[in-house]
Amino acid sequence: MPHFTAGGVTLAHTDTGTPANRPDAPTVLFGHGLMFGGWMFRPQIAALRDTHRCVTLDWRGQGLSPYARDGYDMDTLTEDVLRLMDHLDTGPVHYVGLSMGGFVGMRLAARHPRRLRSLSLLSTTADGLRPRRAGQFRLFAATHRLTGFRPVRRRAAALAFGASFLRSPRSGPVLTEWEQRVRRGSRAGLARAARGVADHPPVADELHQITAPTLVLVGAEDVSTPPADAEAIAARIGGARLTPVDAAGHTPTLEQPGAVNAALREFLAEAEERPPPS
Repeated sequence: MPHFTAGGVTLAHTDTGTPANRPDAPTVLFGHGLMFGGWMFRPQIAALRDTHRCVTLDWRGQGLSPYARDGYDMDTLTEDVLRLMDHLDTGPVHYVGLSMGGFVGMRLAARHPRRLRSLSLLSTTADGLRPRRAGQFRLFAATHRLTGFRPVRRRAAALAFGASFLRSPRSGPVLTEWEQRVRRGSRAGLARAARGVADHPPVADELHQITAPTLVLVGAEDVSTPPADAEAIAARIGGARLTPVDAAGHTPTLEQPGAVNAALREFLAEAEERPPPS
């Protein structure tokens, strides 16, 4: 996986490049959720790479990005995305962010409207974490840092995936890969990232500034950022489209990839009927 330097730290990313038959293809940039990396969008990249340039970024200390001493707050991660866009010369992008990737996406769209062609928010919230949920993430951060992933795996899986998926035989390979990737990553980096998620401030008051076409997608079984959070986001962004995904929890990209792919394809096609920002 290629790396680049942003703000003095090294970050991993992937880039499918421009499709051979579409030299003017727009870029879709994916921002992942906590405990994952850009790989969580593998089904979406497979579905879109023939028509779009697809780019992923692994946040500081997660995925294949090495541990960084600081910069785990959402404002700094937002700057990391802008640096990656400049590094790859993407022009305005379709941004797709899940959970903490959505925290970043809302900041991008509200503060840098000319950098986005559209915004897709998956399994996220604009209101910060409720105190109980924030406490769970802080406990996860401390436990994982000291003892590793095994003691927290079951609870983490219940937060990351829906009950229907966890009961399904389809979940086996996904859970195995997820656990292996978490174990290979930096404990210190993931702990810092979890605290960044737990402590991130709300961005709800900025949503009225978002003018990009917006898709808000949520798993019907999401217990981390439940459907009510998605409904609140959609209500605050003019013209936003709210799309629930049945039988999915907090990670619909892997739980129900077909439904997510269909929603993204339709949404991106409609967004591209509008001229890109200038």
